[in-house]
Amino acid sequence: MALQQYFQACKYVSRNKVYMTQSSNNRQGKSPAEEFAPLATTFRRRLLAGVGSASLVAVGANFGGLTSFLLGLVPESGRSLTLDVLYPIEGYSRRIESNEGFEFTYPASWVGDQRLLYRAAERLERSLDPLPTNSPKSGNRPRKNVNEPIVAYGPPGSSGELNVSVIVSPVPLDFSIETFGGPKEVGEAVVKTITGQRSDVKGTLIESTMREDPKMKVKYYKLEFKVESPSFKRHNVAVCCARGGRLFTLNAQAAESAWPELKSAFYRIANSFNLTS
Repeated sequence: MALQQYFQACKYVSRNKVYMTQSSNNRQGKSPAEEFAPLATTFRRRLLAGVGSASLVAVGANFGGLTSFLLGLVPESGRSLTLDVLYPIEGYSRRIESNEGFEFTYPASWVGDQRLLYRAAERLERSLDPLPTNSPKSGNRPRKNVNEPIVAYGPPGSSGELNVSVIVSPVPLDFSIETFGGPKEVGEAVVKTITGQRSDVKGTLIESTMREDPKMKVKYYKLEFKVESPSFKRHNVAVCCARGGRLFTLNAQAAESAWPELKSAFYRIANSFNLTS
């Protein structure tokens, strides 16, 4: 049953759309890196030491993108302080989902799926209502559709074919993805489940890898695959892992024609996905 939920989650994010609602000439021929090297050194020292009122004011408000620019000079330091939650660093923002215990980065120009925001607001409103007397007393009401994304992002005004989303599904506490095989075996099973019995839908597993977090004792399976039919051709990069009775599936998908220009972004998103609790 748990494996079926896993495959269904991957199938949902792969077969469904998620709907989304400057330069100047360098002085004296210097490159941007050369021109701002002294500023980078100063800002790194001020950021780590927490001094320098002018810099702190800039960090407090992203004036004309100044904060994002300064943080881009010292990206590692900014990310270690999770400042990319508030200000984009090198063109990427971070989403930390504390309730579900995961995080990942995504292109800063992308926006959240408004439908999910509305549903979250509705769930919050319902949670404030008293439970019926015949209902179990529980602070956590289950989502009606466990295969619905927790979060989803994509370019504003797009059709929804280009997006990244995360699904969290309940599984037994002892559920382990590696029980069903290595990344290749699981990836092939996922692709087979996505295509189903339809002869007009073809799936191809391109690459499957695993990375491990010894501290969290979590193994992340990264799967890259294509799904094609007469009506669409999509390229997907998914990351799957399980911990504490929950199955996490991040999936980034795009039209196959757009893959070459999105390849590095998708890999960056996938590699940034981590469990936090």
